[in-house]
Amino acid sequence: MAQEPQKPRIIVVDDEPSARQGLEKLLRHEGFEVRIEADGAAALRTAAEFVPDVVVTDLRMPKMDGMELLKRLREQDRDIPVIVVTAFGEVASAVAAMQAGADDYQTKPVEIDALVLAIRRAMERRALRSEAENLRRQLRERDGSGLQGLLGTSPAMQQVYRTAKQVAGARATVLLTGESGTGKGELARAIHALGPRAKQPFVALHCAALAESLLESELFGHEKGSFTGADRQRIGRFEQADKGTLFLDEIGEISPTLQVKLLRVLQERTFERVGGGESIKVDVRVIAATNRDLAKEVREGRFREDLFYRLNVVHIELPPLRLRGRDALLLAEHFLQRFVAENHASIRGFSERAQAKIARHTWPGNVRELENAVERAVVLCDADVIDADHLPFEGAPDVQGGVRIPGATMAEIERHAILSTLDAVGGSTARAAEILDISVRTIQYRLHTYGRR
Repeated sequence: MAQEPQKPRIIVVDDEPSARQGLEKLLRHEGFEVRIEADGAAALRTAAEFVPDVVVTDLRMPKMDGMELLKRLREQDRDIPVIVVTAFGEVASAVAAMQAGADDYQTKPVEIDALVLAIRRAMERRALRSEAENLRRQLRERDGSGLQGLLGTSPAMQQVYRTAKQVAGARATVLLTGESGTGKGELARAIHALGPRAKQPFVALHCAALAESLLESELFGHEKGSFTGADRQRIGRFEQADKGTLFLDEIGEISPTLQVKLLRVLQERTFERVGGGESIKVDVRVIAATNRDLAKEVREGRFREDLFYRLNVVHIELPPLRLRGRDALLLAEHFLQRFVAENHASIRGFSERAQAKIARHTWPGNVRELENAVERAVVLCDADVIDADHLPFEGAPDVQGGVRIPGATMAEIERHAILSTLDAVGGSTARAAEILDISVRTIQYRLHTYGRR
């Protein structure tokens, strides 16, 4: 079953224990994940690891006040929403904070409904800014610049972009999940490129491609003579990635023994080469990826729980292509332009039949399958337009789940959309609501009318 989407993350900063603890309790009840801190300096450290969606801060605090915290947060992430809280008689200070870049302000005693509304509005404004920036980025990418591999305007991908942008500047470990071919490697490179380590090495290792003994040597290196065939010292991937990013693909495939050693590196940032005794210290940001459900692997005893939590500081799930709406056509056009240029072809585009075939396909191999299909079509196309027959996959049938278009009522189409989306996301009403752009309550009500719980 797919994992539930991550709750919005809030940091509450207030030097009064009763105030911050009260807000923590109330905001948790409203469905937020909350961290509390007593001053701005502590909040800055937490923000670097916790990666909040919104920061709610008092203005008058020791060590670092709310105005300085606002300034320092903007240096970490210029788009992070900040809501300031001030005493009733100090509204002028709140206005000054708004002029300095705060998104909103609340007066004490805080009215929780008003604060929750302000938080959600701040998140919505950030989402709109992020979507606009992503559309501009896609135009830059089409012109040959931007972040290769990150294309798509669907709500599910917009959430991926927002989270990637938030986490890029932090040191936190990131776990990327999703089906094979969804673009986890491209997203890892994008996170690296967006962050302060962009000019440092990006080192990738496919954990499933090597036997355990070879994988240990690849990760940590080995000393000369440490095993048969080790005729010289070898520097491992952790050392190669020092000051940069190490991307561990298919992390769910590593053995229990290597899980222990990897956990130690994540905790202590030190290791020894195979056959060596010298402790080597590294500064590496780790991004891991898997198409397995690691939470299930933990429950069934195949993956260490402590390592899972070390890796899963920030979790980003890439949606399968079948749940990304018109992104398939957008990606197809992008790949077409690339392969036409590479093959010096004179193909103008896709026919309407080809576009319909792409839109209906379920894409079990996701973006990788689409890329391969378009490349093959470009190579084999003997006309100036790619037609449906040039695409190397079977078209989807016109009838799915008893719904025929045209011929079905809107109620039948809605029922099919809700139930098939729920099946695709493992029954998660929250993820289905996000994909369908309707409320969770609407889905729950429709399920009740369908006689399903």
